[in-house]
Amino acid sequence: MSAQQMMKVFATRRIPQEGMKILQKAGGMCNLSLWDSDEPVPRAELLKGVAGAHGLLCLLSDKIDTEVLDAAGPNLKVISTLSVGFDHLAIDEIKKRGIRVGYTPDVLTDATAELTVALLLATARRLPEGVEEVKNGGWSTWKPLWLCGYGLSDSTVGVIGLGRIGLAIARRLKPFGVKRLLYTGRQPKPQAQEVDGEYVPLDSLLSESDFVIVSCSLTPKTQGLCDQTFFSKMKKTAVFINTSRGAVVNQEDLFKALSSGQIAAAGLDVTSPEPLPTDHPLLTLKNCVVLPHIGSATYSTRGVMAELSANNLLAGLTGSEMPSELKL
Repeated sequence: MSAQQMMKVFATRRIPQEGMKILQKAGGMCNLSLWDSDEPVPRAELLKGVAGAHGLLCLLSDKIDTEVLDAAGPNLKVISTLSVGFDHLAIDEIKKRGIRVGYTPDVLTDATAELTVALLLATARRLPEGVEEVKNGGWSTWKPLWLCGYGLSDSTVGVIGLGRIGLAIARRLKPFGVKRLLYTGRQPKPQAQEVDGEYVPLDSLLSESDFVIVSCSLTPKTQGLCDQTFFSKMKKTAVFINTSRGAVVNQEDLFKALSSGQIAAAGLDVTSPEPLPTDHPLLTLKNCVVLPHIGSATYSTRGVMAELSANNLLAGLTGSEMPSELKL
């Protein structure tokens, strides 16, 4: 294939080697242009880099809107995102232009479920506070009620969105002695039987759960779902966990709920915006644990994600079946 016939690919970030090796091996088919950094590509560089591209490999932090699609031009055949989420993509416009989209579901399910359980335990049992007390000299002697938290044994757990990740979270929580597993969503899920899940209205889930876990997709219906009304229906002793998308939560309302004692604690792996500003009010609270969106951050998971996104991209360029295509 001549240089004129070679397809141009722009990758918005340096990705794990498993993916880079696949792209480099395809050097005879495509000409790879890479923003060679661990940091996000600046907007101007993105618009310049994507010009004339046949394929685009992007991340969740890259806003692929009409301006980017226009900058790419009519050659663009495929967008491969190294993520399970796709709310950063202008899906309607992409569909209108007949561009195929590859993404990476399933492969990060286990890692995200593990992180969710870890975050729940860390928040409920006040682990970050405990670590801080050891470091700052606050640990003086054993005290009956010092740093007491909430346990999973005999508890009721509510999962909002029992999809792949929600179900994986429920599977991991059951062995802790959870008494009831409630879930809500668009409709009952047959797979809920595996974890003895009870399908209930959202209001029932909120009022009865000791732990509320948000694991739903970000849609117009779920945007801002967790607001003042939502938190007011929860128990004062309840722990709130969100590992889905930051925009599902109204963070001002969450701050009020936490600072007023309306709910006991919250653990977040996702925020809006990301990164959360260091002077954000939520970061002043001891009963709020915030992580930097590391749900899928295991070496093996990120490697598989990179591999899948590279294979999705190449399949899109050649017009063949993608390992994981988003049905538009």
